Amino acid sequence: MEENIFLYYTNDIHSHFENWPKIVAYWNKQRSYHRQRNEAMFTVDIGDHVDRFHPITEALKGKANVELLNKAGYDVVTIGNNEGITLPHDDLYSLYEEAAFDVVCGNLSNREGPNPEWLKPYTIKTTEKGTKIAMLGLTAPFKTFYRLLGWDISSPFEWLDQTIQEVRNQADIVVFLSHLGINDDQEIARRYEDIDVIIGGHTHHLFKEGEWVNNTLLTAAGKHGVYVGEVILTWDAEANMLKQKQAYAYHLNEQEEAASVKQLLEEYQAKASDVLNEPITYLSQPLPVHWFKETQIIKEFVHTLRSWTDAECAMLNAGVLMDGFSDGAVTRGDIHRICPHPMNPCKVKLQGDELLEVVRHAHTKRFMELKLKGFGFRGEIIGRMVFSGMEVTVSRDRDGNEYVKNVHVAGEPLQMDRTYEVATADTFTFGKFLPGISNSAYKQFYMPELLRDLLAHTLIRIS
Repeated sequence: MEENIFLYYTNDIHSHFENWPKIVAYWNKQRSYHRQRNEAMFTVDIGDHVDRFHPITEALKGKANVELLNKAGYDVVTIGNNEGITLPHDDLYSLYEEAAFDVVCGNLSNREGPNPEWLKPYTIKTTEKGTKIAMLGLTAPFKTFYRLLGWDISSPFEWLDQTIQEVRNQADIVVFLSHLGINDDQEIARRYEDIDVIIGGHTHHLFKEGEWVNNTLLTAAGKHGVYVGEVILTWDAEANMLKQKQAYAYHLNEQEEAASVKQLLEEYQAKASDVLNEPITYLSQPLPVHWFKETQIIKEFVHTLRSWTDAECAMLNAGVLMDGFSDGAVTRGDIHRICPHPMNPCKVKLQGDELLEVVRHAHTKRFMELKLKGFGFRGEIIGRMVFSGMEVTVSRDRDGNEYVKNVHVAGEPLQMDRTYEVATADTFTFGKFLPGISNSAYKQFYMPELLRDLLAHTLIRIS
């Protein structure tokens, strides 16, 4: 006897709710179809459903995201780094208390005290015909960030070494919900033949028809719910084997929206507005913003960053502020709208020659005009780097390009062999935008504060 089992999934929604009504309508249609055919269907999410850039998620602390997953009939989810390291400890601990689905994340644990009741390493789902499907979840191990927030995160490979055989012994089919990224997914497929399917996320990759690594099928559906994924498994009970597996990702541009979901999102938006309309201070005059100029508000913001981290100097890009402030009341919603990024303050140590190279790179036209996507940045463009505790003298060449002539820290010329403590945004510790910062051996992150918390302090201080 053969049984077809259907898994439908989302990954890296990042609170892009504009696509959610289509997704739920599609799930409902497929659920009705499979029910009529007496076929097993499960719906899963691979993490980063939550993103604090959206007012609903910010105001309701991710609880609306969980309600949306509940109402959409999800069966299993894993968590991404946006759930894990952009929410304060207590908010993550309570996030899934009302979840009607299983939350699986084997490499996460609470540092002090018991784990939350919702947290499971894996779950076993059994179809009406008796086929057992193990679904295990793992998330990207940002150890430093998790530790600062009161969590422990272990190596996915160490966890799999210890647990995969235990999982395999309990199930006919093993499905891995991976918020690790494409490179780790491919390596895991090479190492662990007991995993039948890897449904991936984190790196926003898209496999429209899956990818094979040895005998493991990999799939992923990009980001923001533009695509959704389907996995079709054919289990042969008589032969006791997985006879066939297929994976597809579909664009939902032609799918109609679920009107009830649109209405629900409008209700959440109204609740979020009530929370975010709370004034935090009042301004006697407007504070304009310009991404390629040093304005009063960005200058004061960088001063706050330097003071908050007790650094010798600080730097922050003007593009971190999306808009200026009008005079009058400043609300929590204004702060969130103008600085929506889930980015944290950090401090690094740089030698003088490394700091000079960072400053030079930050003054290049290419860097200032970079349209950065991801790494916590939710803005449009990097913009001009603005400094505190550091004076940078620039000039222009014949083509009009800026170049750095002199750098002073605390009024003294930059010393090439001296170590300086420099505060900035944690975004620059990732990737290779500013190699001197990303390669620094010393990085201190400040959590759970986000940059917008420091912006609020700045506005209160100068108002």
